[in-house]
This record gives sequence, structure tokens and C-alpha cells, in this order.
Amino acid sequence: MSDDWKEITAFWKGGMVFTGQNSSGGQVQMGDLEGQPGIGPMQLLLVALAGCTGMDIISILEKKRQKPVDFQVKVRGKRAADYPMIWTDIEVTYLLWGDHLKAKDVEQAIRLSEEKYCSVGLMLGASARITSSYQILPPG
Repeated sequence: MSDDWKEITAFWKGGMVFTGQNSSGGQVQMGDLEGQPGIGPMQLLLVALAGCTGMDIISILEKKRQKPVDFQVKVRGKRAADYPMIWTDIEVTYLLWGDHLKAKDVEQAIRLSEEKYCSVGLMLGASARITSSYQILPPG
């Protein structure tokens, strides 16, 4: 386990708009600025979940020589009606395109991500019920 702290800065751009930036210069816009739509902070948690579990699954599948030709992670969530309006239910759908992907390898990759590797999912799972499904689709 690393003792290193990770840091971001959120720069206020006016109104309800912030740009988040990490130490390597990566940025994400929160809120709407001059017609350029951004992502809300709660939606960013869903984006983080999709990215975290997606990276895990690609890494695991590549080790099994099961690289998809395309891959999408769709995440949707339902929030509590009352403040602080946390996520209560989250559904993750994995869409993988490839000719030779093995269902057992995909299932194992998803299970490992959900139960061991995806820190975002494990944190969100402390307050929300997370369910998942997957589809293996032909390329094209």
C-alpha cells in the first residue's frame, strides 16, 4: 500500500463551474461553461467507476490473451430522494466486442474487478447496491 497522497485542484470558472486538474495536467470540467457541457460531481463518481473497472478488466483479459476489439462500460445510478442524495443503486453493463472472447474469462475478470481490484466500486458499494451484467458481441 502506498503512503503517497494524491492531489487534485478544482479551479472555479464562475457560476457553478469548476475544472478539476491533477498533478500531471489531466482535466475534467464540472458544470456548464459557455455552452460547453461538463459533468456533475455525482456523475463523475459513475465515470470513475466505469474507468476503474474497465481498466481492471482490460488488464486481466490481456493477461489471458483475451483482448476485445472494442469495449464499453455503461453505468447508471439511482440517487436517494433526500439530501445528501447519495447513490443507492448502481447498474454496470459491460459490452465487449470480439470473435474469440471466452465467457468464463470475462466473468472472472468482472468478478476480480468487483471483488478485489476496483477501489472506486468497493467504496461506492459501501453505500449503494451495485449490480452488473455483460454481453459479448461480434465485431463490426
